[in-house]
Amino acid sequence: MSDNTSIEASSSDISEIMRILPHRYPFLLIDAVKEIQVNESAIGIKMVTINEPHFQGHFPEKPVMPGVLIVEAMAQTSGVLVGKTLDLVDKGMLVYFMSMDKVKFRQIVKPGDVLELHVKVLRGRGKIWKFWGEGKVDDTVVAEAEFTAMIVPPEDKNKQ
Repeated sequence: MSDNTSIEASSSDISEIMRILPHRYPFLLIDAVKEIQVNESAIGIKMVTINEPHFQGHFPEKPVMPGVLIVEAMAQTSGVLVGKTLDLVDKGMLVYFMSMDKVKFRQIVKPGDVLELHVKVLRGRGKIWKFWGEGKVDDTVVAEAEFTAMIVPPEDKNKQ
């Protein structure tokens, strides 16, 4: 793990996100990541559109983004942060959820919203990382969670 912290912020567009994360449509839930401070924090961006498959059933008359997908988007943002921190672009990294705690959903997220996913590293050592995340729409907190993930580097993928 790199123990360098960066004063300069970087970002990742969708092309680089797909070079870091294994997720693809319909489960790639972030469109960009901005203000990446390696080993510290990042802000993911999710453009919420009516074309997403979960809105067909959640709910047809009043579409609401499922809360678990908001937390998943936080986790994907964290995966990009770890990928940039550990220089894992194009390395075939996998990320697995291990736990979710202190999860709260405060307001609904609907088509047309721009969901910002603010994540901070609480602990990052080796393969196990712990994060705090908040989802925001127009600077209003819509969801929050503490979560832990396991980073599986390419050389360990076949051991899983």
